Amino acid sequence: MTRRWMSVATMGVCVLAGALAAIVSCAPVPGPVRDAKAARVLVIATSPSVEAAMTQLGRAFEIIHPDVQVQLSVDTSLDLRRTVAAMENRGKAFIGSGPMHLVAPGGDEVITRMEQKYYLLPEAKALYATERLVLVAPESLSEAPESFEALARMPTVRIAIADQKTRLGVETSWLLSALGLNSAEGARIDLANDPAGILDHMLSGQADVGIVFGQDAVRVQQRVRIVAAAPTGLYKPIPHSISMERYCPDRPLCEEFLRFVTSPEGQSVLKRLGYGPGKSPESPVRVPILSVGGEVRSSSAASSFISTE
Repeated sequence: MTRRWMSVATMGVCVLAGALAAIVSCAPVPGPVRDAKAARVLVIATSPSVEAAMTQLGRAFEIIHPDVQVQLSVDTSLDLRRTVAAMENRGKAFIGSGPMHLVAPGGDEVITRMEQKYYLLPEAKALYATERLVLVAPESLSEAPESFEALARMPTVRIAIADQKTRLGVETSWLLSALGLNSAEGARIDLANDPAGILDHMLSGQADVGIVFGQDAVRVQQRVRIVAAAPTGLYKPIPHSISMERYCPDRPLCEEFLRFVTSPEGQSVLKRLGYGPGKSPESPVRVPILSVGGEVRSSSAASSFISTE
């Protein structure tokens, strides 16, 4: 199985094929000089759907912590689960040739399943973002509805949405049902296969507006504008959490990153990417630390390192 490795301090994509493959095709960009041997490495296993979010969070974390190098291992949610299960069966928290610290699979269902197997620690988790639905319109549309409620009152406005076989389509269907627009299919609802299809339908004149996830809208904001965000009371925004792997080799560092993703700095990064807000924990994140003698206790400070070996 091929895995992509990427240090967020570079713009290059690094490919790791199999357990012993070397990092290749890493084109560095100008930036602070790092001593790779001296840096503390934080490896996050993630999926393509949230790779951009993890990349930007990692870069922001590195700026605050110049002694830390964040790396991503990117794979599908299913393969991530298989990889973690295989590592647990071997008794090692390693992907290929390096340790794994955190898992952000792009769906909380995957995290819940891995928590049930105790591959991830339920008490060492942060809900860092939600996927929100937004209404987008071409720049050329001067009389776009200013809200979803206004959209429901404008029967001549054609709406491009994703097919219900997709996650976006399912979420949109719930929203349209809450707005009383499900019966409008065929008259003003234009079905597309995915966000790219929604964009094409709008720009080709098949539809006037479209409903997409916020992060997808931000990626094409040079071609469309976001005119409204859907009220969260009309649907259930998809949550995204990140959790610590049970055998994480640097738990205080993981604790620091889990705190960062829900901090004002981390939330600002995610907001710029189009995500909805995460949820700050009711109490500070305190991940359990394994002492040399095997005793489990909570960490008292993110700066104190206690070996898990």
